[in-house]
Amino acid sequence: MEINILILSAGTRNKVVQAFKKEIANNGKVFATDCSNIGPAIYDADKAFIVPPITDPFYIDTILGICRKEKINGIFSLIDPELSLLAKNADRFNEIGTVPIVSSYELCETSLDKYMMYEMLIKLGIPTARCYLSVEDFENARQEGIIDFPVFVKPRKGSASININSVKSMEMLTALFHDYDDLMIQEYMSGQEYGADVYVDLVSGKCTSIFLKKKIKMRAGETDKSVSVIDENIFKQIIYFVETIGYRGMIDIDLFHDEKNDIWYLSEVNPRFGGGYPHAYECGVNIPRQVIRNLKGDENPIRIGDYKEGVYMMKYNELCIKPEDMLV
Repeated sequence: MEINILILSAGTRNKVVQAFKKEIANNGKVFATDCSNIGPAIYDADKAFIVPPITDPFYIDTILGICRKEKINGIFSLIDPELSLLAKNADRFNEIGTVPIVSSYELCETSLDKYMMYEMLIKLGIPTARCYLSVEDFENARQEGIIDFPVFVKPRKGSASININSVKSMEMLTALFHDYDDLMIQEYMSGQEYGADVYVDLVSGKCTSIFLKKKIKMRAGETDKSVSVIDENIFKQIIYFVETIGYRGMIDIDLFHDEKNDIWYLSEVNPRFGGGYPHAYECGVNIPRQVIRNLKGDENPIRIGDYKEGVYMMKYNELCIKPEDMLV
């Protein structure tokens, strides 16, 4: 059975496109879209399409048209704002035989809203950083000795670590809330930061793979350098979380580890490929292969932590050179 995959908003994520091409080989094709013809990842696909921005009222109709024409079996996006849009229109894609590889609309919205995610984690009893929506609530908690400076102030909805500030005084905190809307205050996490690349089977709903990496260096919200780690305790916590909530497909999770007390704090959840996923793929955690198997109607075997520890990833710049007449 041939499988055709459509990767939306490919941007600079050429490694994801390359991985799917390698796994599909000659048994289908990989298509990619972007709203710019100088998004380098689209040139690694078998065929690329330049589409309107996701805010365009005809955007979904355009994507549906591509799916019909190219007989797309599975579709997913690489950017946060598009996840809810794809999930909201899941029925329209399913009707034409294209499976949206994305969690439910409600879960996409909750994942994008950091305070809603905080409330969900508290309800499940999963350790996480304390969050506050107002200066007044934070100050009350501070007076009670629950929290103190420094804290993080970030947009309630946002990605790529944009507009995140480390705040050490009430003056700066008040100024940020005066100048910007829809902010939240998050407890400063001093532990070691980790990332987990997770796959939840589309057929069985079971968590079939987890790759844990210790983050060594970050840049613009993405992992630049990391090393593979295995920890059975956090694996159990992640399995409980993703299966209880009902996520599907690829999930990117940010965590902090308080080594002194051996407590894992779950920080953020993105129901898509994370920027550091190529580390997992090169270590044998093959999510593209699992996606392809699911699209054929088959369940994936559970292979949690099936990789070597102590394998390092180091990102570096690559170039895509195209003459003007070869641009899409």
